[in-house]
Amino acid sequence: MAIKLILLLAFFAVMILVGVKTRGNASSVEGFVLAGRKVGPWLTAFAFGTSYFSAVVFVGYAGQFGWKYGISTTWVGIGNAVIGSLMAWVILGRRTRIMTHHLGAATMPDFFGKRFDSNALRIASSGIVFIFLIPYTASLYNGLSRLFGMSFDIPYAACVIMMAALTAIYVILGGYMATAVNDFIQGIIMIVGIIAVIGAVLASKGGFMNAIAELAKLESDVPVTLGQPGAFTSFFGPDPLNLLGVVVLTSLGTWGLPQMVHKFYTIKNEKAVKTGTVISTFFAIIIAGGCYFLGGFGRLFDSPAIYNESGAVAYDAIIPAMLSTLPDVLIGVVVILVLSASMSTLSSLVLTSSSTLTLDLIKGNIVKDMKEKQQLLIMRILIVFFIAISVILALDPPTFIAQLMGISWGALAGAFLAPFLYGLFWKRTTTAAVWASFITGVGITVLNVFIKFIASPINAGAAAMIAGLIVVPIVSLLTPAPDKKRVEGIFKCYDEEVAVKRKVALPEKDVEY
Repeated sequence: MAIKLILLLAFFAVMILVGVKTRGNASSVEGFVLAGRKVGPWLTAFAFGTSYFSAVVFVGYAGQFGWKYGISTTWVGIGNAVIGSLMAWVILGRRTRIMTHHLGAATMPDFFGKRFDSNALRIASSGIVFIFLIPYTASLYNGLSRLFGMSFDIPYAACVIMMAALTAIYVILGGYMATAVNDFIQGIIMIVGIIAVIGAVLASKGGFMNAIAELAKLESDVPVTLGQPGAFTSFFGPDPLNLLGVVVLTSLGTWGLPQMVHKFYTIKNEKAVKTGTVISTFFAIIIAGGCYFLGGFGRLFDSPAIYNESGAVAYDAIIPAMLSTLPDVLIGVVVILVLSASMSTLSSLVLTSSSTLTLDLIKGNIVKDMKEKQQLLIMRILIVFFIAISVILALDPPTFIAQLMGISWGALAGAFLAPFLYGLFWKRTTTAAVWASFITGVGITVLNVFIKFIASPINAGAAAMIAGLIVVPIVSLLTPAPDKKRVEGIFKCYDEEVAVKRKVALPEKDVEY
């Protein structure tokens, strides 16, 4: 217990110290929200990765999908690395930085408002952000509290309040720069932690090969395998179609999540794009691949602790059950690992929500003439308000982690992914198409909560994203084209000529020496 407490207190002290040291960067709105668009490659890449992966992944998703799909659930981690990180950086990173800087956009709703010349879009999207980030935030507390209860025997409510208070302190003090620096520290902890945990868990089962052999033996008695021998150790697992839905939601979803895309707004230069792409991809391979790979062995730790009162599997209890037999030092490392993952995501969520409400809803609509100091004050107040709401929801969560995240990701990515992507690349994208995507994404996700026309909220979220990618081009072609002169003025930012070194780009004509 002493070792675990020392690790925990040291972690808390470092997080607060970073907030104090970076408070000078939060004296202006641009500094508080974007860190002056001067965040380097390592901080940007780790901020992207740590915001991506949280307790939802480590405790909720890894446990649930590892139990359902076995070792094949590792495909989710691979999809997160290739689609959610590598392709997101390659396709969105540079263009997002260029256009948002050209438009002077600080948030995703601000981008929609300026790109499509619609204040109504800005207001509507800010409302969607605020509403649907709350269930995601609540899921972070829920996952963390299970590990705290296992390690320290601390009541759930105390875990929630402690994590919320600490996050609020350093975000309010240092804004985005404090978040980015802490994300880097937390990312290092996550990498070391996941490698140590995987090694220890496999060692407890006699090593990798023995664990695989034991997992294969269980399958003849598991109904979901339909009698397939070796299904939980096969390439695509017992249920490839639903596994694909998980890959789509958790990988493609990052392209439309405001807290993820926001990282591209802050990129410093071309080097940050290239280096950040490589770093974030490898980070995702280690963290996401490691988490889902670990979860694939969940059935080897079958015990009464992972079942609820009705006899059903409590998916959120699987990973804690796997870790409960580890030495105290490793349990302390796990707690710090999940705390790091959760707080990095939570800080990103509350900063996104508070800045969106302040800059896109209150400023210019409710308060016509808002000074910069007022904007900073309101953002800090809203950080506290947003955290308080999520704490209240987290104290009585309506369902388990994966459902909460599925609803949040489905609505946000379903609404925003298509119009954001097309808005960056296609001049013909219309305002009506953006509205159609908002309605489709939110509509499919919310209706499915009540009607259940798609059994899994994960698959409903994936369907919402795919629907948006189809709806936006169709509605754009069926509605009047946007003003050509205005759109050309926006897209000219991509055509501005810049001088680069020969090692970056070959010249059109070689110079004779």
